[in-house]
Amino acid sequence: MKETQDQFILMDRVEFEKWIQQEQITRRIKLIQNHHTAIPSYSNFNGRNHFERLIAMRNYHMQTNGWSDIGQNLTTFPDGTIAVCRSLNVNPAGIKGANTGGICIEHFGNFNLGKDKIHDEHRKSIVFLNAVLCERFTLDVSLNSIVYHHWYDLQTGKRTNGSGLTKTCPGTNFFGGNTPEDAVHNFYPKIEAYMKSRNWKTDHKLKKGVVNASNLHIRSGAGITFEVLGSLQKNEQVKIYEERNGWYRIAKDQQWVSGKYIEIEEGVLM
Repeated sequence: MKETQDQFILMDRVEFEKWIQQEQITRRIKLIQNHHTAIPSYSNFNGRNHFERLIAMRNYHMQTNGWSDIGQNLTTFPDGTIAVCRSLNVNPAGIKGANTGGICIEHFGNFNLGKDKIHDEHRKSIVFLNAVLCERFTLDVSLNSIVYHHWYDLQTGKRTNGSGLTKTCPGTNFFGGNTPEDAVHNFYPKIEAYMKSRNWKTDHKLKKGVVNASNLHIRSGAGITFEVLGSLQKNEQVKIYEERNGWYRIAKDQQWVSGKYIEIEEGVLM
């Protein structure tokens, strides 16, 4: 069902997972933001007007807010579809103080208490999307990696965990509430359960690295005599599964790069 219109790409969960695994992301991703649109809400969705709603949101963000583009990188819809909006290689305009290194997800609907009840397919896609992004960018399912807009002060951009001047976003009834405690008890366990069902790690202990050279060759073994399988661009993130003679295996299969061109970040090798 993959559809495109203007800058937007609309996909189901299977299509999105294939897309995100193949997409080259050249900036460091360290945070997943969860938002709800509030307005528009479920009453503004008829099952066919995905692009109409996305264009309207972009127009509002640009014409009213004065932003350069639609604010969010991704949007989830009540029918479970997922839209790519702003490029993932561009920081979002989602949370003041937390946009650098972030991916902003807008969940279509109003999830304050007494408003929209999250549809089953929508619920599945919200959990799925957070899980897939954690897997793709080697993020832990924790308060450090998956955040709500409600936790940040609107004026200062500082994280206050709900005190100070904040929005209710992603809703006072988003998976049981919008506090850090609600996320830990009600939202994160669902993400972890999904990841475990796919045999993905929920607490990544792999080393992480960032490419510090342009057009770094990926080879089929640990040395320059092995076949070139592809390349990585500067600032792309990698997981390091194994180290051998100064070379790093960056995938579960035999994909290797020279360690001379990888800057190691925090982590513990498995």
